[in-house]
Amino acid sequence: MKDSVCFSKYETFLREEKRASANTLSSYLRDVRQLGDYLRANADCGYAGADERVLSEYVAHLRGMGKSVATVSRAIASIKSFYSFLQERDLIASNPSSVLVPDKSAQKLPQILTSGEVELLLEQPECVDAKGYRDRAMLELLYATGIRVSELIHLDVSDVNLPAGIITCHGRDRDRAIPLYPTAIKALGEYVEFIRPRMVASPEEQALFVNVSGERMSRQGFWKLIKAYQTKAGIEKDITPHTLRHSFAAHLLENGADLRSIQEMLGHADISSTQIYSQLVKKQLKDVYQRAHPRA
Repeated sequence: MKDSVCFSKYETFLREEKRASANTLSSYLRDVRQLGDYLRANADCGYAGADERVLSEYVAHLRGMGKSVATVSRAIASIKSFYSFLQERDLIASNPSSVLVPDKSAQKLPQILTSGEVELLLEQPECVDAKGYRDRAMLELLYATGIRVSELIHLDVSDVNLPAGIITCHGRDRDRAIPLYPTAIKALGEYVEFIRPRMVASPEEQALFVNVSGERMSRQGFWKLIKAYQTKAGIEKDITPHTLRHSFAAHLLENGADLRSIQEMLGHADISSTQIYSQLVKKQLKDVYQRAHPRA
């Protein structure tokens, strides 16, 4: 079967069946495309004609180019996913990627903010104009719920239930209801009742958070917003929207929340994705011990 057909069928599978995120879709397709380029240039074959030896040589080629362990491991994951799909759809007889094994590497723990740094960041928006009220509501909501930035900007007004103190987040696989703490409810309530009606470009606009043009806030717009407040707060850590998600989870765990509840609020399909926060909290305790114990 032609490479273009294999690639097209796999792309459709990722988009429509797996409902892969934009980042996952982009990286997997890029890895598979680069493999195809290598096969045609160096092995005189296409995807269906590649065998275990050729795929092993390709991975060795990546390592020889000085690619990082993380990059090679992701490429292997993409290739294994691609060939598993081809085999399941009877597009190839056997799976040549089964011999590929990613390099072992220490899992990089996410960076989080301390409770003091979070408070400092949340204090930065000045409620003297519409933008200040909106920004404060966005930051409070992000830290209150731990939702992804993509989920934040796709919230509609109908997803907010202020009397109940919850929002409904539409995740990748399912919806989930997440509670809000009182400060977040207050900030969101002020924005929804008094500020948003003056900001929207059209009464029919459904987006919860809008930009200065009155249309739905973009991912890039929120990224610039949070970087500006990081600079204003004088926080040296590199803060991204995901930093508040990580901080939300780690702080809940530090204060006694169980992993299953955190998994539910984060929308993780697998508990293993949530367990990284246990490692993070343990590392922080060890660091504190090393700094503070007189005999450490």
